[in-house]
Amino acid sequence: MTLLVPSPSIPSLESKSPRGPQPIADLLRQFLKENGVRRPSGDERLLQAWADAAGGPWKQRATPVAFRGGQLIVEVSSALDLAELKGFAGEGIRKRANAALGEDRLRKVVFKLKS
Repeated sequence: MTLLVPSPSIPSLESKSPRGPQPIADLLRQFLKENGVRRPSGDERLLQAWADAAGGPWKQRATPVAFRGGQLIVEVSSALDLAELKGFAGEGIRKRANAALGEDRLRKVVFKLKS
């Protein structure tokens, strides 16, 4: 007769979770927490408003990378795009995004050349 003994280096699944069925939401929450995956900060609506306001051509060439304190940082793919957004198109996109949001959340947009 062979006796199976759990290895001390491999944690037992039974010791981490209660027995019986569990809601899938609880299992997913536990998995995400254990693997360091954080919940999105809630800025998805703002980023979507920016993408919609920017339209097709700018979606491909201007990518939002950060949003803090009312300031959106957008990386652009070329110096020509940078000049056009800073000088002409950027403020209009910001105003359209705020209109879509129904509030003045985007106070400033900073464009920088993608490195």
